[in-house]
Amino acid sequence: MSNPPATPSPTPAVPDPPKTPAGPTINIGEEFGTAKKNLPSGKILVIAVVVLGIVVAFVSFLRRAKPQAAGTLDNVAAVEIPGQSSTMVALTFTLHNTSDKILYVHTLQGSVKAPSGDATGEAVSAVDFDRYFQIFPALQNGAKPSLSPEAKIQPGETASRTIIVVFPMTLDAFNRRQVLAAVIWPYDQTVPIVLSK
Repeated sequence: MSNPPATPSPTPAVPDPPKTPAGPTINIGEEFGTAKKNLPSGKILVIAVVVLGIVVAFVSFLRRAKPQAAGTLDNVAAVEIPGQSSTMVALTFTLHNTSDKILYVHTLQGSVKAPSGDATGEAVSAVDFDRYFQIFPALQNGAKPSLSPEAKIQPGETASRTIIVVFPMTLDAFNRRQVLAAVIWPYDQTVPIVLSK
């Protein structure tokens, strides 16, 4: 007898994958790595840079180097040195130490700006004042005691002093000057004290 034909066995049913709840979709490329998402707006950056610039400028202005003293150029007496085309000038000034430190004088100069050109001269030695006053009595007009290198002026002190400077120009050229100044360089300072007239 013949066997009945085999019936194919039913294939087991594969269960459906579990259903995940629907949620927001995330686009990773849009979320990370773009300036639009990571940086503040351009307006905020510009405002921050401007404010920072103003603060830096203000602090720099307050901390800028200032002269250690102030004063006035009170009197000028000038004579021409015969046969040398030079002029000897006595500059008398009042100097007030405005700082809280002793002002130690390092170098003394005179400077003049004239149509014939600018000139700068070192102050002559205070030891020679009497000799110059004997030779050129006009230099004594309004003169005060000399100020010399290494002199010191106490904080808050005011002193009236004179320096004598020789400029390489005739008296006529000196008298047509535009600006005349006594220049005092203190020790340990980057800015001189300029007393002009």
